Amino acid sequence: MDASSISPLPQKLLYNLNRIPINNFIQAKEVRVVDETGKQLGLMNIFEAIDLAKSKGLDLIQVTEKVVPPVCKIADYGKHLYSQQKKERKIKAGTKESKLKEIQIGFNISPHDIEVKAKMAERFLNEGDKIKINLVLRGREKSMAEFAKNKVKFFAESLEKLVPTKVERELKKEPRGFTMIISKK
Repeated sequence: MDASSISPLPQKLLYNLNRIPINNFIQAKEVRVVDETGKQLGLMNIFEAIDLAKSKGLDLIQVTEKVVPPVCKIADYGKHLYSQQKKERKIKAGTKESKLKEIQIGFNISPHDIEVKAKMAERFLNEGDKIKINLVLRGREKSMAEFAKNKVKFFAESLEKLVPTKVERELKKEPRGFTMIISKK
């Protein structure tokens, strides 16, 4: 018999084996057992616990491995997996990943354009994102660093009038200009 004739385990089964040990895949010799109603049955030999679960037509599922002996629950494995996935989806749906949005300001930007960009930044902040304000300096503009700092500060003040903000990273001089990161309070 050669190695190619042996069929590999299905990916779904491998995934589940890596996640939650059940029945004969539980490594411990003794386990703390909880039945399907939530009643604690106490410490049992692993083989007794598996036989008890099989007699009820259910599986022995290892719930936690952090304690010695591990806690195992008698339940239907399919239903247990479904409820776990449902909990994960609910948690994932409730959280929004915050992104870093970048707003670029020019050296010669007018006060009205700063207000327009501040309104755009307000929308990003209300969506839960952080904002990186970027002022790029080219050529001779680099010699007028104080004027550039005042532009960025004016933008931050205009934004503060629209929505309460806090500075994540102070105004910082970089090789190409100035940057600052702001988030909503």
